[in-house]
Amino acid sequence: MQAILDAITAGTLEAEIVLVLSDIPNAYILERATRAGLRTGLIDCRGLTSKFPEEAQQETAEALHQSGVELICLAGFMRLLRAPLLDTFGGRILNIHPSLLPSYPGLNAWAQALEAGARESGCTVHYVDAGMDTGQIVAQAAVPVLSDDTAESLHSRIQIEEHRIYPEAIAKVAAEMRRD
Repeated sequence: MQAILDAITAGTLEAEIVLVLSDIPNAYILERATRAGLRTGLIDCRGLTSKFPEEAQQETAEALHQSGVELICLAGFMRLLRAPLLDTFGGRILNIHPSLLPSYPGLNAWAQALEAGARESGCTVHYVDAGMDTGQIVAQAAVPVLSDDTAESLHSRIQIEEHRIYPEAIAKVAAEMRRD
């Protein structure tokens, strides 16, 4: 989120963050958002660690709609979206994923790349659909896999590119939305 805030402040991203939500009560993003004066909220997943119950999705969709959200930007949200979120916001939800999709969807993509012996990895901004990291690709950035890379070192280099391309991709999608 910091890269998005920085791009807004720098004037390279014409956007406003109206609400920051997390499914993790002590997530640093909530603290960062509060310090930036942004509205925050907690998504109640009913104690489930990986599922996103329909009731929670309905409550989330209502909170987003009431806040006037036009584009949802996910980062580190590890749950699959379904109806009603996709019904309400379909085509207006972006995610950033730490691989060059369609390679290495799902969890620990950087470790998957290392285990597969990939020479290149990177990150992808994509629209969210009902699948796992299967939506239409908006932007990608490549990062070489070095011979001495660990999962942590590769992930760190990928994050640098994520921070660069996510605001750019949001700006591109927002401009397209304004034209429509």
